[in-house]
Amino acid sequence: MPNKADRIGFTPVTAEHLPLLLDWLRRPHVREWWGEPETELDHIRAKVEGRDTTRPFIIELDGHPVGYIQYWFLADNKGPELVEASPWLAELPDDAVGVDLTIGEEELLSKGIGSRAVKLMVKRLLDEGHTTIIIDPDPQNRRAVRAYEKAGFRPVPHLQERTPGVLIMQYDKNNETNT
Repeated sequence: MPNKADRIGFTPVTAEHLPLLLDWLRRPHVREWWGEPETELDHIRAKVEGRDTTRPFIIELDGHPVGYIQYWFLADNKGPELVEASPWLAELPDDAVGVDLTIGEEELLSKGIGSRAVKLMVKRLLDEGHTTIIIDPDPQNRRAVRAYEKAGFRPVPHLQERTPGVLIMQYDKNNETNT
C-alpha cells in the first residue's frame, strides 16, 4: 500500500505512453468517467503532437506509472461550441487553468495518490504564476470529489448545477488538508 513517503512525480506523455494510456482508458473504473477510450486517446495524441495546448503527464509513484494528469488553459477552450456546451467556461477568467486526472491502476484507488498528485500539480502551477486553478469532476464521482477536496478544491457556488454532470471546483490554499 502506498504511503506518504512514496515519491509522486510527473513525466511528460510521449507517443511511447499511448499504449499504456489506451489500456487504462479501457478499464471500467476509468472509462466510467472518461468516455470512449479511442476518442480520449486521440485527444491525448493531439496534446502530445502539439495540436492542443493541454499539457499531459504520466503520474509516477516511485518511478512506476500509476495514472494520468493534465492541465489545460481556459482561454484556449472558450470557442463558441465549447461555451455553449459548458456555459461556465465564459464565467471564469481567461488566465485560469484546469486540471484533470485519473489513476489507471484500480488497486491504487482510494489510497491518497490522486489528492497527492493534484496537490503537487497545483504547487507546480502556482510556482508558474497561475492563480486560478479549477477542476471539473462529475459530481457523482464521489471518490474524485473527496480527493480534490483534500487537495484544497471547493465547489464554486455560483457555478453549481450550471452544466449537468459537472461540478466546478476551484483551488483555495486555505482549504487544503494534510494527506
